[in-house]
Amino acid sequence: MTLEQLRIFLAVAERQHMTRAAEALNLTQPAVSAAIAALEDRHGLPLFHRIGRHIELTPAGRLLMTEAQAILRRVAEAEQALGELRGLQRGHLSLAASQTVGNYWLPPIMSAFRRQFPAVTLDLVIGNTEQVAAAIKSGAAELGVVEGIVRDAQFEELALPGDSLLLVAGTRHPWVRLQQAQSHPDIVTRDVLGDVDWVSREPGSGTRQVMETVLAELGLDPAGLRITLELPSNEAVRLAVEAGAGLTVMSDLAAEVGIAQGRLAAWPLPDAERAFRLLRHRDYHRSKAAAAFIDLIAERRAGAPTG
Repeated sequence: MTLEQLRIFLAVAERQHMTRAAEALNLTQPAVSAAIAALEDRHGLPLFHRIGRHIELTPAGRLLMTEAQAILRRVAEAEQALGELRGLQRGHLSLAASQTVGNYWLPPIMSAFRRQFPAVTLDLVIGNTEQVAAAIKSGAAELGVVEGIVRDAQFEELALPGDSLLLVAGTRHPWVRLQQAQSHPDIVTRDVLGDVDWVSREPGSGTRQVMETVLAELGLDPAGLRITLELPSNEAVRLAVEAGAGLTVMSDLAAEVGIAQGRLAAWPLPDAERAFRLLRHRDYHRSKAAAAFIDLIAERRAGAPTG
């Protein structure tokens, strides 16, 4: 088997979808199917169950996925080590970030890094906190930044300045008028939140974790929330809330545009400040590019300009 076949197989295995893997690899779907068929024919074992248009890994496929991740990680480390013989005149750094971090907080730092090291390429994958942790474990990303809590001894962790969570509602939502009629309209209490619809991120999201924690501190049982919409991105949540679908708790970074344009009303919440976390696998080689990126983030953490 070739490294290219392993890369194609891993892309399909991670997405459980031939067409999506082809799009991610910038290949045709027949080319991807042919590479998988060649692997299966060579070893006389099916790697995927074909169930209609859906595919799932077979036991042989799960075994190969683990081995392929390890092989490709070692290849990437070897290439990185050779490139580093020339310092940061060349190199590549793979990043993963949860949505709030990746969409709002991280891009200025990536831009500053590129200005300092223009020959080092960066790529960023955005997912929820659980997906970022999985990418670090598999070696698909060298560094990850998340807002959710990750309890795993395999990770080195650096706390970073984060954001603040706000309770937000569309400005035309009836609840807004109810809140404004309270004796203390700037303070949100359990009494005015007992019978409202909620819009939420999906389970596994750092924002979802913190939303449930913050509302529990207000006296609301997270299991009893009437969640009418569960959406996979901050932008989708924001747009749904602006349209009046319900209330939510979201980062001030994500809510900023809606508030500025007068489409969202927002209230601060008690103890809603949260730190972001930089994650790195303890056992994997740390590239010079990663070390330089961590140094840049540390400068930002200390309040220094990012360039």
